[in-house]
Amino acid sequence: MQLKMDGEKPIFLQFAEEIEENILKGIYEEETQIPSTTEVAVKFKINPATANRGVNLLVEEGIIYKKRGIGMFVVSGARQRIISRRKSAFYDSYILPLLTESRNLGLSRQEVIAMIEKGYGR
Repeated sequence: MQLKMDGEKPIFLQFAEEIEENILKGIYEEETQIPSTTEVAVKFKINPATANRGVNLLVEEGIIYKKRGIGMFVVSGARQRIISRRKSAFYDSYILPLLTESRNLGLSRQEVIAMIEKGYGR
């Protein structure tokens, strides 16, 4: 896990995104425990409240849950929830602007598809 202390993105958000990445990669499987906020705070020399804020964000999104006195665990179905949310964000952030620009350039559907397929070939 790497956090950029001088980055534009808040540390708590970087922490939450890193946990999500690890869930997607299978490092943290569903119903398994994730590192505690204390462990993260000590490891990265950050305020425990900052780490806790990232955890709370994931709890609110239904990605992890708290077992009182034990720790934080990945929710069953968390991986699919993350994938669904990211697919929607991908469409909004990349596909819609791509289509807008392709129309502005007068590209046909076939030309856009050919460009995408060319990119997959790399």
